Amino acid sequence: MSGFHQPRAARRMTAAATAFLAALEPHQRTAATAPFDTADHREWTYLPGSRPGLALLDMDQHQRERAMELLDTGLSERSAAEARAIMELETILRELERAAGRSGWERRHRDHFWFRILGDPAGTAPWAWRVNGHHLAVHLTVVGDAVAATPQFFGANPAVVPSGPHAGHRTNPAYEDLARDLLAALTPDQRPIVISDPVASDDILTRHDPVADVGRVPRGLAYADMTEPQRELLKRLVRRYLDRVTPDVAQAAWLEAVDAGLERVTFSWAGSDERGRGHYYAVVGPTFLLEYDNVQNNANHVHTVWRDLRHDWGEDLLAAHYAAHHS
Repeated sequence: MSGFHQPRAARRMTAAATAFLAALEPHQRTAATAPFDTADHREWTYLPGSRPGLALLDMDQHQRERAMELLDTGLSERSAAEARAIMELETILRELERAAGRSGWERRHRDHFWFRILGDPAGTAPWAWRVNGHHLAVHLTVVGDAVAATPQFFGANPAVVPSGPHAGHRTNPAYEDLARDLLAALTPDQRPIVISDPVASDDILTRHDPVADVGRVPRGLAYADMTEPQRELLKRLVRRYLDRVTPDVAQAAWLEAVDAGLERVTFSWAGSDERGRGHYYAVVGPTFLLEYDNVQNNANHVHTVWRDLRHDWGEDLLAAHYAAHHS
């Protein structure tokens, strides 16, 4: 567990969370906080709708800046920009749906993202913070100087803007492109092993369950059975997900995956391999699960998730903490 100690990241999060809370009015602070052991601690979703917490919409400019500074402590520089792009995509989706006469377009808003802190960042007990909204779910758990960073969900609707002033714009395209590079590198003998189903499911298989059931996810071709160029492509794909988070935390997750055995990591695909048609892939290792799905809205609606099979919600970190505390 020592690899999961990142005191610099934990200090930055603590300072940013404290500054965010200090910027709030008392009624806002009530909305933005809850006990660490609150009953809905592990409830989350990536669907549209309100969340527990305090929305950006209900903050002034100074408070929004403090909120986004907190978000930045949990993400890499690249993924902080990706998160902002997901937020901005709500404005584009709003206009597309309004132009098409779809009901419910009013619920789309770039500030419909909720910030929440569970526990006391200024104390010594474990605490957590999260940012949740449509197609963005960031969950960080801080246990002393150790940090766990999952579940992490990034999505995009539309994945490619079909019309208007932003026509052709792709939000977070690398999750598709890197997987396609790997798919294209497969030999004819490998493809039947990788492609588990000619039809892709209409969403990630683990959905937004509190605990990811890895048994629902196909396995496919193992890293051990790939060529060296294929292995490099698979590693790049894995790092794309793990490197969403601040570098210290990302590196700890990567080293744990390496220690558990990259040869056991598998890649599978379902659906069509043609662009613009529904497709899904999964990467499964002893320590992590990655899922990608693009089926809805005529294959123009992406869902991606990273689940840590040991540290979702800080699971193992909390177990170690409580064992040490009670001993």
